[in-house]
Amino acid sequence: MLKAAIIGTGNISPEHIKGYLRFPERVEIVALCDIYPEKAEKKKRDFGLANAKVYPSHKELIADIGAQLDIVDVCTPPFTHAEISIDFLNAGVNVICEKPMAASLEECDKMLEAEKRSGKTLAIIAQNRFTDPYWKLKSVLDSGKIGRVLHAAVDSYWWRGHCYYDLWWRGAWATEGGGCTLNHAVHHIDMLGWLLGTPEKVTAVLSNAAHDNAEVEDISIAAMQYPGGTLAQVTSSVIHHGEEQKVVLQGEKARISAPWKVCASLPRKNGFPYRNEELEKELDELHNSVPDLKYTGHTAELNDVMNAIETGGRPYIDGVSGRRTIEIITSIYKSGFEGRTVCLPLKKDDPWYTVEGIQKNVKHFYEKSASVENFSDGNITVGGSR
Repeated sequence: MLKAAIIGTGNISPEHIKGYLRFPERVEIVALCDIYPEKAEKKKRDFGLANAKVYPSHKELIADIGAQLDIVDVCTPPFTHAEISIDFLNAGVNVICEKPMAASLEECDKMLEAEKRSGKTLAIIAQNRFTDPYWKLKSVLDSGKIGRVLHAAVDSYWWRGHCYYDLWWRGAWATEGGGCTLNHAVHHIDMLGWLLGTPEKVTAVLSNAAHDNAEVEDISIAAMQYPGGTLAQVTSSVIHHGEEQKVVLQGEKARISAPWKVCASLPRKNGFPYRNEELEKELDELHNSVPDLKYTGHTAELNDVMNAIETGGRPYIDGVSGRRTIEIITSIYKSGFEGRTVCLPLKKDDPWYTVEGIQKNVKHFYEKSASVENFSDGNITVGGSR
């Protein structure tokens, strides 16, 4: 029986708790930790975690029962991810860290170094890979039947009200690490890396159009260039009503997307298109033949990480994947604030490699005008459903 602890019992933690509770024969939540212990106590009551002990700090938890833990699940604000993850890896505990992996590439590298030293596992949450629309899209892409991808369009559309950024740590570069690009589009930028890999060049623009109580951006648009001439565009936003999210891949032979849609064209003698109905049917059949996932979202990813721990394997989404996503996002910020195209990879002597360098070079669109410790309403949207 694996023993797990959850660090941070805010709005995302119920997704993790519910995931673990799907596997009562494999894992037990033995500890909850939050700087507001009353929040942890409430989660303990709400989910019937009678055997879970509550701690006000992760260091107290490590000192008390760290040696007994198999998994720690980090669900705290982004600026704390590296310190907490490294402390538990150094204590010999496997770590699952919520997105984004960390606030800088330097912190990502320190987390990877700690993983290597400890011999334990570091996994990064990117649960939308474990949803049927994207899982099936990846399967169709990997079949090679659409040919080389020529263009990708990613819409990471979310909507957050003005008061969203009143929470004490949100909307500030020092604590949230960024705006919608880092904390919302991280899901779809991860998927773009999963589907196409790391781009060679990034050009971006950033703005704050609707949240004058936040230092960070609430919309960004990035264009990316890949080897061989493939282009991708990513729109990251928390100002889009409806929260429509999609990934469209234009291949040499066909267009596919999540949510699923297929279109294939052939040229007439004058170059204008007509439908390739045979290929469309073949791609539809291939898409429909991919079995639905047994588990989805956080539950599926937690199951994958537990399988890795139990078998000595690697998690599907590891720290290397998490770092790649942070590198792409950092490049978007660098390009947007410097007003120029950025080439990847970013090197360790780049000013944007460290938290300090990022803080020095970003623009405050506005200053935070409110600071609320906690919201009473815990309902959230986590994407992947549209």
